Amino acid sequence: MSTSGTVSRFGRYGTLSRLATPGIGGSGAVNEASQGEARPKRADARRNEQALLDAAAAVFVRSGVEAPVRDIAAEAGVGTATIYRHFPTRSDLIIAVYRHQVDACAEAGPALSAENASPFSALRRWIDRFVDFLVTKHGLAAVLQPDNTGFDALHAYFLDRLVPVCADLLAAASASGETRSEVGAYELMRAVGNLCIGAGGDPRYDARRVVGLLVTGLRHPA
Repeated sequence: MSTSGTVSRFGRYGTLSRLATPGIGGSGAVNEASQGEARPKRADARRNEQALLDAAAAVFVRSGVEAPVRDIAAEAGVGTATIYRHFPTRSDLIIAVYRHQVDACAEAGPALSAENASPFSALRRWIDRFVDFLVTKHGLAAVLQPDNTGFDALHAYFLDRLVPVCADLLAAASASGETRSEVGAYELMRAVGNLCIGAGGDPRYDARRVVGLLVTGLRHPA
């Protein structure tokens, strides 16, 4: 999907030109959160916003990022005015959903480490979660093309949040003697990302299975 095509379909909700705003982009909740002087949100306000982002993510997976805002409002059980109040433009919403999904993937790392006795099992399950994130974001990549001015900020956020999580999981698996130690987190994540390119639109290709073969290759020979 081309960036220009995505912009032309956004209509009155706003276009990706909002990504030209310094920082992460847009004037909505994402930009407010990035400002040092913004007041901390109340716990109930944060929960409400998280619920909106979960609803938007579910709709995006089903229908793509061009889905009508009324569908997102219906999924969240709120009025459309509530969506606009939190996210004045579609680019604000897309960016917030992307960051929300990145955060969820990052937070899954420590949780999986605590749940799995085997560090390698924790790593493998996290990579499965990472693959799901890459394959099912259905159009979110359209705002992450390098010719968008907001690309660098979003890509940096992605790396800052996820590379350390992957590095911790790799280090634990290596320390346990289950995996090789010469592969770095960035290197592994980039390889996984390359294996996921175009996977969402090709039913003949199972990215998770192929990535599983890659991760199995990290193990020491028996």
